[in-house]
Amino acid sequence: QVQLVESGGGLVQAGGSLRLSCAASGRTFSRYAMGWFRQAPGKEREFVATIRWSGGITYYADSVKGRFTISRDNAKDTVYLQMNSLKPEDTAVYYCAATTIFIATMQDAYAYWGQGTQVTVSS
Repeated sequence: QVQLVESGGGLVQAGGSLRLSCAASGRTFSRYAMGWFRQAPGKEREFVATIRWSGGITYYADSVKGRFTISRDNAKDTVYLQMNSLKPEDTAVYYCAATTIFIATMQDAYAYWGQGTQVTVSS
Protein backbone atom coordinates (compact mmCIF):
# COMPACT_ATOMS: atom_id res chain seq x y z
CA GLN A 1 0.00 0.00 0.00
CA VAL A 2 1.21 3.49 -0.89
CA GLN A 3 -0.27 6.67 0.53
CA LEU A 4 0.06 9.85 -1.51
CA VAL A 5 -0.52 13.42 -0.37
CA GLU A 6 -0.39 16.33 -2.79
CA SER A 7 0.35 19.94 -1.86
CA GLY A 8 1.31 23.21 -3.49
CA GLY A 9 -1.87 24.08 -5.31
CA GLY A 10 -3.39 27.53 -5.21
CA LEU A 11 -4.50 30.57 -7.17
CA VAL A 12 -2.10 32.11 -9.67
CA GLN A 13 -2.37 34.57 -12.53
CA ALA A 14 -1.91 33.49 -16.11
CA GLY A 15 1.78 33.33 -16.96
CA GLY A 16 2.71 32.48 -13.40
CA SER A 17 4.24 29.36 -11.89
CA LEU A 18 3.44 26.80 -9.23
CA ARG A 19 5.23 23.73 -7.97
CA LEU A 20 3.17 20.79 -6.83
CA SER A 21 4.57 18.17 -4.48
CA CYS A 22 3.39 14.65 -3.79
CA ALA A 23 4.71 12.97 -0.68
CA ALA A 24 4.54 9.18 -0.55
CA SER A 25 4.55 6.81 2.38
CA GLY A 26 4.16 3.09 2.76
CA ARG A 27 5.92 0.75 0.40
CA THR A 28 9.24 1.59 -1.20
CA PHE A 29 8.60 4.72 -3.21
CA SER A 30 11.50 4.18 -5.55
CA ARG A 31 9.90 1.05 -6.99
CA TYR A 32 7.01 2.96 -8.50
CA ALA A 33 6.63 5.05 -11.60
CA MET A 34 4.74 8.21 -10.71
CA GLY A 35 2.24 10.22 -12.67
CA TRP A 36 0.32 13.47 -12.50
CA PHE A 37 -3.22 13.74 -13.77
CA ARG A 38 -5.76 16.54 -13.67
CA GLN A 39 -9.51 16.99 -13.80
CA ALA A 40 -11.12 20.25 -14.82
CA PRO A 41 -14.73 21.07 -13.92
CA GLY A 42 -17.12 19.12 -16.12
CA LYS A 43 -14.34 17.17 -17.80
CA GLU A 44 -12.81 13.75 -17.43
CA ARG A 45 -9.55 13.28 -15.65
CA GLU A 46 -6.60 13.43 -18.05
CA PHE A 47 -2.94 12.51 -18.09
CA VAL A 48 -0.39 15.27 -17.50
CA ALA A 49 3.04 13.74 -16.94
CA THR A 50 4.81 10.62 -15.77
CA ILE A 51 8.28 9.67 -14.60
CA ARG A 52 9.99 6.30 -14.33
CA TRP A 53 11.12 5.03 -10.93
CA SER A 54 14.73 6.03 -11.62
CA GLY A 55 13.75 9.45 -12.93
CA GLY A 56 15.56 8.84 -16.19
CA ILE A 57 12.48 8.69 -18.41
CA THR A 58 9.64 11.19 -18.50
CA TYR A 59 6.64 11.71 -20.73
CA TYR A 60 4.22 14.62 -21.04
CA ALA A 61 0.85 15.41 -22.50
CA ASP A 62 1.15 17.65 -25.55
CA SER A 63 -0.84 20.36 -23.80
CA VAL A 64 1.84 20.84 -21.12
CA LYS A 65 5.02 19.92 -22.97
CA GLY A 66 7.63 22.64 -22.64
CA ARG A 67 5.81 24.29 -19.73
CA PHE A 68 5.63 21.58 -17.06
CA THR A 69 8.45 19.49 -15.62
CA ILE A 70 8.05 16.33 -13.57
CA SER A 71 10.84 15.26 -11.25
CA ARG A 72 11.34 13.08 -8.22
CA ASP A 73 13.55 12.78 -5.17
CA ASN A 74 13.58 9.17 -4.05
CA ALA A 75 15.52 10.07 -0.92
CA LYS A 76 12.55 12.24 0.13
CA ASP A 77 9.86 9.96 -1.30
CA THR A 78 8.49 12.91 -3.20
CA VAL A 79 7.53 13.68 -6.78
CA TYR A 80 7.16 17.22 -8.09
CA LEU A 81 5.41 18.99 -10.90
CA GLN A 82 6.88 22.35 -11.80
CA MET A 83 4.31 24.32 -13.78
CA ASN A 84 5.41 27.42 -15.66
CA SER A 85 3.62 29.74 -18.08
CA LEU A 86 0.31 28.70 -16.61
CA LYS A 87 -2.85 29.24 -18.61
CA PRO A 88 -6.49 29.47 -17.49
CA GLU A 89 -7.09 26.12 -19.18
CA ASP A 90 -4.66 24.54 -16.72
CA THR A 91 -7.24 25.12 -13.98
CA ALA A 92 -8.08 21.74 -12.47
CA VAL A 93 -7.67 19.45 -9.52
CA TYR A 94 -4.27 17.82 -9.86
CA TYR A 95 -3.70 14.27 -8.68
CA CYS A 96 -0.55 12.25 -8.28
CA ALA A 97 -0.59 8.50 -8.71
CA ALA A 98 1.73 5.52 -8.42
CA THR A 99 2.12 2.47 -10.63
CA THR A 100 4.38 -0.57 -10.73
CA ILE A 101 4.29 -0.49 -14.52
CA PHE A 102 7.50 0.74 -16.20
CA ILE A 103 5.85 3.97 -17.30
CA ALA A 104 2.23 4.65 -18.12
CA THR A 105 -0.10 7.36 -19.35
CA MET A 106 -3.37 5.52 -18.80
CA GLN A 107 -5.21 6.02 -15.53
CA ASP A 108 -6.11 2.35 -15.24
CA ALA A 109 -2.43 1.51 -14.87
CA TYR A 110 -2.21 3.42 -11.59
CA ALA A 111 -3.19 1.61 -8.41
CA TYR A 112 -2.62 4.38 -5.88
CA TRP A 113 -3.95 7.93 -5.93
CA GLY A 114 -3.73 11.04 -3.81
CA GLN A 115 -6.67 13.18 -2.82
CA GLY A 116 -5.83 16.00 -5.23
CA THR A 117 -4.86 19.65 -4.96
CA GLN A 118 -6.69 22.53 -6.62
CA VAL A 119 -4.89 24.75 -9.12
CA THR A 120 -6.72 27.83 -10.33
CA VAL A 121 -5.26 30.09 -13.01
CA SER A 122 -6.92 33.47 -13.45
CA SER A 123 -6.86 35.38 -16.72
